[in-house]
Amino acid sequence: MDAASQPLTAAGDEYTQPTGQAEDPPSTVADTLRYLGPSVIITATIVGSGEIILTASLGAAVGYSMLWWVLFSCWSKSILQAELARYIVLSGDTYLRMLNRIPGKIPGPKQPFSWPIGLGLIGFATGITALGGLIGGAGLAVSLVLPELPTIYAVAGLAVLTAALLWTGQYNCLQSIMLVFVVSFTLITVTSALLMQDTDYATTAADIISGFTFEWHVSFAVMALAAYGFTGVNAGEIAAYTYWCIEKGYPARIGPFEDTPAWYERAHGWLKVLRTDVWFTLVILTCATIPFYFLGAGVLHSIGETPEGTETVRRLSAMFTEVLGAWSLILFAIGAFCILYSSTVAAVAAGGRYIPDYLIELGFMSRERVDLRHKIIRWYGLIVPFIGLGMYWGFQNPVLMVTIGACFAAFMLPIQSGITIYLQKKRLPEAVQPHWPAKYLLRILFVVQAVLAALVIYFPILGD
Repeated sequence: MDAASQPLTAAGDEYTQPTGQAEDPPSTVADTLRYLGPSVIITATIVGSGEIILTASLGAAVGYSMLWWVLFSCWSKSILQAELARYIVLSGDTYLRMLNRIPGKIPGPKQPFSWPIGLGLIGFATGITALGGLIGGAGLAVSLVLPELPTIYAVAGLAVLTAALLWTGQYNCLQSIMLVFVVSFTLITVTSALLMQDTDYATTAADIISGFTFEWHVSFAVMALAAYGFTGVNAGEIAAYTYWCIEKGYPARIGPFEDTPAWYERAHGWLKVLRTDVWFTLVILTCATIPFYFLGAGVLHSIGETPEGTETVRRLSAMFTEVLGAWSLILFAIGAFCILYSSTVAAVAAGGRYIPDYLIELGFMSRERVDLRHKIIRWYGLIVPFIGLGMYWGFQNPVLMVTIGACFAAFMLPIQSGITIYLQKKRLPEAVQPHWPAKYLLRILFVVQAVLAALVIYFPILGD
């Protein structure tokens, strides 16, 4: 029997389900709120390059006409986020262990591994490229406030700061840091969009209606597909979310699988907490994404500014300065820094969780070595910010760097959907499988994402 067809059993992984950690789920709203948290970290990652760079750039290019596309990008992937996380917290698998259960093995240096693991390694490389764009964008935001400071020095300083913040490798520390960033950038973006309503660039009802005419601009297809890939919860963030659920303790509190009423009761209770956390993610990312699209469409499109190259952040700042005056450059710089730098920190932290998992699934490390897993996470957080610095120094084009990562993220989404559908059906007991609306929505989403993945191949690679 292949790994994908094995019925659910105890995972035997002290990282995901340490012994003796099973706990009854919260019974009140107040108690439920205490157990939210993965959404805070993932929101800090989500509301970053996709929103401030790609969403605003798309609005600058096409105006309000693709508002429908931005909303679709925000909302459509949350069902995948919830259902993939459902499998992870119930099974006790990590994300990469889940991928490695899929049939179709490739010979490896130590042991065979499933083909999605190979694709994941490619995605990891493109993610490092996008990381360079994130930390570079944050450095450009610093340079707006300190124009005499060369951007590369600002980026280097942020690399040092990131390494210092992540050296502990602790989940609770990271959650606290990200909470500050999430609250800051959400308040700044929403406030700015509201202030725009008292200017000549105000968004009108007619503008919003024009955003639902379902236009598709072929000339901006790559930008639109990149925005889809990185707006809302992208493939990398969906994967990272599962690790934050693990480190928040959801699988541990459900406990290793037992075919007993007590286990099913715990499972349903903690799945309710998980769904609440996903809804929190969706609300925050919508509140932070749509204002940036409105600012790009209402301001940048009107004045003919298109963000690109090392001028990306300066041109994006026109969204604020044209509306509120020159004084708001500081406001924009703070908001841009919070958004892009929080994404940098959260992305590096997530990447550190993948490395030990890759080593385990490729056969270079034992699953029992939880101590070694934590050491690798710490060292990754110390080293990789400087790799991001090197990537930015080589490219010095945040839009291009983020677009590379975003296009691959769009390509990976249908693979994640298909694997989730397959493993839920093969391994989860009927009592904890999703209800029929979620099942069919996920299947419809799989088809849509497969079409979009084909477009990702066609337009950037094969199109003229």
